[in-house]
Amino acid sequence: MAGRIPQAFLDDLLDRVDIVEVIDRRVKLRKSGKNYTALCPFHEEKTPSFSVNPDKQFYYCFGCGAGGNALGFLMDYENLDFPRAVESLASSAGMEVPREPASGPRDAEREQTNKALYALLDEVARFYRGQLRNHPEAQRAVDYLKGRGLTGQIARDFDLGFAPPGWDNLMNTLGNSPERVALLKDSGMLVENDQGRLYDRFRDRVIFPIRDQRGRIVAFGGRVLGDDKPKYLNSPETAIFHKGRELYGLYQARQANRKLERLLVVEGYMDVIALAQHGISNATATLGTATSKTHLERIYRLCPEVVFCFDGDEAGRKAAFRALEAALPCMEDGRQARFLFLPEGEDPDTVVRKGGEQRFLQLLASAVPLEQFLFDSVAEGLDLESLDGRARLSKLALPFIRQLPAGVYRQLMFQALAQRTGLDQASLMQLESSATPEPTQPPAGHPAAPAHPPQGRPPHQPAPQPRRRAATSAGAAGYSNLAQAAIALLLHQPDIARLADAGALEDLEGDDVELLRELLVLLQRRPESNTAMLLGHWYGTPEGELLSRLAGQERLIPSEGIEQQFIDTMSALARLPHHSRLAAQVDKLKHSNYAEISELEKQRLREMLQEKQRRDTERNKPYK
Repeated sequence: MAGRIPQAFLDDLLDRVDIVEVIDRRVKLRKSGKNYTALCPFHEEKTPSFSVNPDKQFYYCFGCGAGGNALGFLMDYENLDFPRAVESLASSAGMEVPREPASGPRDAEREQTNKALYALLDEVARFYRGQLRNHPEAQRAVDYLKGRGLTGQIARDFDLGFAPPGWDNLMNTLGNSPERVALLKDSGMLVENDQGRLYDRFRDRVIFPIRDQRGRIVAFGGRVLGDDKPKYLNSPETAIFHKGRELYGLYQARQANRKLERLLVVEGYMDVIALAQHGISNATATLGTATSKTHLERIYRLCPEVVFCFDGDEAGRKAAFRALEAALPCMEDGRQARFLFLPEGEDPDTVVRKGGEQRFLQLLASAVPLEQFLFDSVAEGLDLESLDGRARLSKLALPFIRQLPAGVYRQLMFQALAQRTGLDQASLMQLESSATPEPTQPPAGHPAAPAHPPQGRPPHQPAPQPRRRAATSAGAAGYSNLAQAAIALLLHQPDIARLADAGALEDLEGDDVELLRELLVLLQRRPESNTAMLLGHWYGTPEGELLSRLAGQERLIPSEGIEQQFIDTMSALARLPHHSRLAAQVDKLKHSNYAEISELEKQRLREMLQEKQRRDTERNKPYK
């Protein structure tokens, strides 16, 4: 059914269903105090760390960090996309899902066009599968696939096909009207040359259909059988295909695994398929692009760990470092990233065909954690026995660690850097707080550095940071810590939003402050909102993941005095800009030549130092 599901209906649905009943039908819960507990269905454990709160209607696992409302649980547990999860939950509550009409003629036209594209590409996939079975030239494709060790079963699982030689096979079969020809062009299946002639994009190639997370075919890849170039060819970007968002094999991995513990990111179609052929059904591949933050957020919504598999040569290590940079802003507590470097000249396809599943799993066990790969990469070429080498390591590593979201993992990374440099952690944190953010690009000549600076910005200017960026200064860190404390209190008791003025935060900057402002506005407009509704508003976003994590910190919330603690926290936030300006003035005067400043300025410095000390004492009160 067309149209967007109204937010008001989603709120009503979450208000009507009981998350305890929803989860208990799938995972046996046991009463534990005012909550319910169970062994987490999303990771292996022996002691229950999965908790369901009936009052706030959310669940949280203290082991793997999974959390959310009833809709989120259905999506993750049953591998459903959002509309199907809503339909399932509404059906259990005896509710019919309404849809908002398209907002205008253009939206309605675009929706109809997209439907037609999905239907057409399904026909295209059937055409290519039929050619693999029946075309006289298909034996070469069959021989190629058999030579790569693939069976007919795995070829069916991944819908493999064959585009026969010739310029107009697809055109003649499916382009039987001007409208169909236009759709074939829009889908990228037909190409128009300079003379206006249309011809098939894929010719004499093994065909790999690309499915989105809902299982719809959105594009194709083709591997050449002759001498044409390029060796691999992908569909272009279209209205329904954005290669920076899709992962080849993700749909099949979700179908094959009820619970995904980890996902592998490999480099090609054949790597994904060969691993699946040998029983390793959790591999995906990017589509000719570097791994992006969008890819990783999609992965981390499904499982807590990603393992990147690369060749062990220089090109593989550069690609791995680009993946590391994309992963840093995504590394919320409870998430893991590891890097597997295969022997030179090998890829997952060749490794698994030669040594089978056991050999690949042995190599997989040796994958290095993100922190080890980061420190080893930035330390390459440095003499860590010397003071200068350790100082340079701090300077190179800090910009990367700053990109990590606030949390335990970020603190542990600072501890690890302190151990490697010999600095005590307090000195390192002071250095981090006072340093100016630097580009995250390794220095020229470093193995992870690009040969040329990225196009579109000066070579020493950092790239724009994602929305959930980490704090990069002492002031910003203070904003973030206090803002998250206020958010956690709001999630625990939403009605306290009435005690705050969102406008009082207008002088503050930062993602967490912005999220706090949005929460206050929403709760003051809709005071009946509960925790589950709030999680629903931001579900599937980095903000939603932060909210789930903070909602799970119930043990840290006091049992009484919440309203006063919230008022104190908001007051402390409002005072921070003045405190930062005061600190800057003190610092400026302290670094002036004391003998040359006037008696009036000296007196002003003494007064400001006293005021700063008083405010520092206030900031260290227990509510922080």
